[in-house]
Amino acid sequence: MNQRNPPPQRQLRFFGTAPRACSYLPGRSATSIFADPDARLSTHVYAQLANLGFRRSGNDLYVPACRDCDACVPVRIPVAEFRRSRNLQKVWNRNRDLTCNILPPDYRDEHFALYARYVDARHAGGGMDKPNPDEYLTFLTSAWCETLFVELRLDGTPVAVAVTDWLGNALSAVYTFFDPGLQRRSLGTYAVLRQIELARQHSCDWHYLGYWIPGCDKMAYKSRFRPLQALRGGAWRTLNDAHAGMPPACGN
Repeated sequence: MNQRNPPPQRQLRFFGTAPRACSYLPGRSATSIFADPDARLSTHVYAQLANLGFRRSGNDLYVPACRDCDACVPVRIPVAEFRRSRNLQKVWNRNRDLTCNILPPDYRDEHFALYARYVDARHAGGGMDKPNPDEYLTFLTSAWCETLFVELRLDGTPVAVAVTDWLGNALSAVYTFFDPGLQRRSLGTYAVLRQIELARQHSCDWHYLGYWIPGCDKMAYKSRFRPLQALRGGAWRTLNDAHAGMPPACGN
C-alpha cells in the first residue's frame, strides 16, 4: 500500500446540510457537515479528519452535526490492544473455510451482484435498493484516497466484501456487504475481524468503525469489539459497559 500525502491546503472549508429524516432513529431529523467537495482532498487530510470523527462516502468526507442530538458516536479499535473474546473467536473459527483476498477497488460483476442482493434484502425501500453499477462505484470508491476491497470467498464464490480505506496509520471501514442467506456465519462481524488483522499486519494504530448509536440494533455489533474507543467531548476515550448503555460484551 502506497501512502499518498500531498501537502494539505492552507484552509479547508466546511458546509452544513439542511435537516433531513434520520436514517437510524425514527422521528428525528439529521444534519451533517461536509468538507468542501471542491477542495484538494488527500489521504493525509482524511487521516486528520478521521481523528476528528469524519468518515467517507464516495468522494465526500462528513461528520454528523445534529442540533439537538449527539447519538452518533465515532468509534475506533486500538489495533495493538485488541484481543478476540470467546464469542468473536467462535465467529473466526466458523469462517476458517473462507478465502480472503485483498483487491483494488475495481468493478467486478460478481461483487456487484452480491451488493445488489444485499441492499435489496437489507434496505428495501430505503433508497439504496435496485442499484446500478455507476451508483455502486460512486458510493464505495473515491478519486483521491486508497481503498481496498477485502473479499471473502466460499468454494470460489464471493460471499462478502468489506470496503476499507487505508490512512497510513489506520484503516477506516466504509461499507460491508455479504450474502444475506448466510446469517449463521456472522459475516459482517467476521469482516471486521479480517480488517483488524489487515491493520495489524501493516502496523496500523487504529481501525475506525464509523458511528455507533446506543440503542440502535443496526449498530449493536460494534460494541462486541473490545477495547473500543469513542470520540466524546473532543477526546478519544475507552468505552466500558456502563458508558451510554453499552451492553456487556458477549463471551467475556
